[in-house]
Parts: sequence; structure tokens; C-alpha cells
Amino acid sequence: MIKEPTEHCLILCTCPDLAQAQTIATALLRARLAACVNLIPNLHSIYMWQGEVEQSQEVQLVIKTRSALYSDIEQKILTLHSYELPEIITVPIMSGLDSYLQWIDHSTDRKATMS
Repeated sequence: MIKEPTEHCLILCTCPDLAQAQTIATALLRARLAACVNLIPNLHSIYMWQGEVEQSQEVQLVIKTRSALYSDIEQKILTLHSYELPEIITVPIMSGLDSYLQWIDHSTDRKATMS
């Protein structure tokens, strides 16, 4: 059974290498814009770019956050990312374990102290 969407989302972003992925993930966490960022290395991407089929090895970021923080996350990624056109895609979380979603809320509460 599908519930109403929550106020939470996953944001997907590919990076050219692990160093840049770690930099972006750490910045998002320190700014309390994300509760968790998974780094999936060795992603083989095949895509159209400027009329040509391109291939590259990338690192996929899976960012767990609240939908209300999207604009701030987008700006942070754009300031740190080296791609001319980085992938920044939001996927709504339709439902999830309540205690996990509460953890996302707590982790991204900028008024809370770091624990």
C-alpha cells in the first residue's frame, strides 16, 4: 500500500571521482543539509553530451534529506561540483520507517546541536 509522500527525499548526484564526492558529502553533512550520503563508487555511466555518446567512471551520491532543504543543497553542490552540468535529481520518499524518517528530521535540524 502506497501512503501519501513524506516530506523527505533522496537526491541523486554523480561526481567524477571519490575525492569530490567526499568533499560534497562532508559539506552537506556539516551544514546539516543531509542526514546521510551514500557514496557508490565505480559507477559506469553512458550518456549523451553535446550530441555525442560519452562514457565515464563516476561516483553516485545518494543524499537522504528533507524536501524543504533542496534549494540549499542544490546551491552547495553547484559551488563544489566540477561538472558544467551536474546531475541533481530529487526522488520523493513515498513512505519509510517512521523512526528513520524522524532521524532524518533530527539530523537536518539546523537548530539542534550536533550529537
